[in-house]
Amino acid sequence: MSYFDSLETRSPSEREASLLARLPLQIAHAKQNSPYFGRLLLDVDAAAVDSRAALAALPLTRKSDLIGLQRAALPFGGLTATPLPLLSRVFASPGPIYDPEGRGDDWWRFARALYAAGFRSGDLVHNTFSYHFTPAGFMLEGAARKLGCPVFPAGIGQTEMQVQAIADLRPAAYVGTPSFLRIILDKADELGLDVSSLRKGLVSGEALPVALRQTLKDRGVVVRQAYASADLGLIAYETPSEDGLVVEEEVLLEIVRPGTGTPLPDGEVGEVVVTSFSPDYPLIRFATGDLSAVLPGISLCGRSNVRIRGWLGRADQTTKVKGMFVHPEQVAAIVARYSELGRVRLVVDNPSAQDRMTLHCETDSPSEELATSLRASLREITKLRGEVTFCARAALPNDGRVIEDRRQYE
Repeated sequence: MSYFDSLETRSPSEREASLLARLPLQIAHAKQNSPYFGRLLLDVDAAAVDSRAALAALPLTRKSDLIGLQRAALPFGGLTATPLPLLSRVFASPGPIYDPEGRGDDWWRFARALYAAGFRSGDLVHNTFSYHFTPAGFMLEGAARKLGCPVFPAGIGQTEMQVQAIADLRPAAYVGTPSFLRIILDKADELGLDVSSLRKGLVSGEALPVALRQTLKDRGVVVRQAYASADLGLIAYETPSEDGLVVEEEVLLEIVRPGTGTPLPDGEVGEVVVTSFSPDYPLIRFATGDLSAVLPGISLCGRSNVRIRGWLGRADQTTKVKGMFVHPEQVAAIVARYSELGRVRLVVDNPSAQDRMTLHCETDSPSEELATSLRASLREITKLRGEVTFCARAALPNDGRVIEDRRQYE
């Protein structure tokens, strides 16, 4: 079978109808069982949230806010819908941010990504993700076990011991970061040990440059990527077509303009926002802080879900200028006042060692009157003076950046 299950090849309209039918139920569940969402969505009629437009009207919950929310109401800030005694594990990500794991097989939903990467029942998996504090090691172990794959829980570090274990146990598959796989292969060469049993891998946790992918392929290991977070589990995964990352079946994904909750058209780079259908951790419009963009059409592999370009950087572009923070939300507030603007970018540089802000704006109708108004808005909203410059439509890069720091320091 080429696919993990039949959900992957549903028509896009069938999938969308199914997700939107489940959405009001998940909103109601979150309101009833999560104290945080009960407060946040107090005035929301769950039954009416049955379209993407209705979903887009709900407030975001930002990953960057979790530390403060959790400190105010340990351990999970009231976001979980399952009491702690009924969970399976609790993890800590940097921050610290405490992450719940519910009970059941493959709770993080990674089996689909492993299957797309060629993992099959009986393959011994060499798992180099950490089993200490953070959930990555358990994410992949649970998925491998669901597929019927035995796991060697290698964890991180101890490279020589890992190479020896691979040479002895002959695993077929690797999970971990791509850079550590390269280190393992190089160390095997140094030690004169045979690790050629490794033929496939699922990598995550960092970017996979084209050159590194090819280097690993030249060494006999074909790797696919997974995009995930400790809050949401699997979000999207790569298939043999290598034509973007296919969104996981159990999440509803939006791409929004950084600093806002406003969805962007397909192809525009923006912040990844995910609504999870997890019964234990029902994150509604969870803003990941990551940038990506939706690709047109469906994958050549036949999986019909939405595809994204993968991780394209961070959406949180907050910058300190002359001792004051300038946020993407402030830039968005300026743009909201002017319907004649396309993309904008606030560029910060420091000629003569003095901070300077310039708002670059796409428009078909530049004028000094518009520039004067924009300068006033910039001063009003950021409390800082700045300049304005105009450019043609589509002149600014489609990279999701609304604040660019070009300052140079000796």
